[in-house]
Amino acid sequence: MSPTRADASHTAGGRLVLCTTAAAASTFPRGVAAAPGSARWGTVGGVNVAETIPTSPVPRSRTRRRVLACAAAVSVLATAGCGQSISGTPVAESALAVRHIDGALPDLLPAAQQFPARYPAVVLPPQAAAAAAGDLDGVGAGATVSPATCTPPEPEAGAEPAAVMVGSDDASRATLTVELSRTAEQLARLRDRLGGCEQIRVGRAGAESTVTTVLDNTVPAGADDAVSLRRTVIPDVGGAGLTQTMQTSIGQIGDVRITVTSMTFGTGQPDGAAVEEMFATAVRGVRGS
Repeated sequence: MSPTRADASHTAGGRLVLCTTAAAASTFPRGVAAAPGSARWGTVGGVNVAETIPTSPVPRSRTRRRVLACAAAVSVLATAGCGQSISGTPVAESALAVRHIDGALPDLLPAAQQFPARYPAVVLPPQAAAAAAGDLDGVGAGATVSPATCTPPEPEAGAEPAAVMVGSDDASRATLTVELSRTAEQLARLRDRLGGCEQIRVGRAGAESTVTTVLDNTVPAGADDAVSLRRTVIPDVGGAGLTQTMQTSIGQIGDVRITVTSMTFGTGQPDGAAVEEMFATAVRGVRGS
């Protein structure tokens, strides 16, 4: 706030003007993220971002007109603050996350040998890669979600297909998945959406389940923005052995979203260390492109 008491602001000659009750005005430049096995556990995708106007006496009538003019402008310029100049050019929020990262997504995936040894990994074919995202968010294509506002958005029209790599540990009934996708959505929007959808009901292919998502307080480093979460998918029918538990780290670099998930079935716990390792590996791969 300017030291001079201000009643309002308005624009004049392309500048932002601060009006005062002393009828003095100051102007400022205006600117303004599977291997085979028993039951259904092994299925992942179906596969085993001053210039100053001098103060001078002004007749009361002119002072009143100026104050009224400034007051009328407050509703338009309220977001500009009291007499503060804001440099820069207005930019749509979504534009901040769309810096394009060169390289085809499959080429940006980690190499199979970069996965931990206990997770021999394969690249999923395109159709299976598209289905894998549904397995990992607990919803999947064609599912109904309650509340409906928590339904994950459809893939962006014309976007490059996601690239997915899955490693499987048959002994522990666990999978480790790295997914790369293109998006113009800032990760902050995903974070807000997840925060409002901590528990949802999902119906798919005649089966009902409860999906619970809890955001972690800590997030991985290295990406432009990141979020970590823990998710459980508990089916209404099928027993505890079909409960899925996931630990996921999601990061974004430009228009590439990186999602790394460890998923287990039954009473097994996700492999947080493997998620951390592969997230860092994936970030390096995307940044180095």
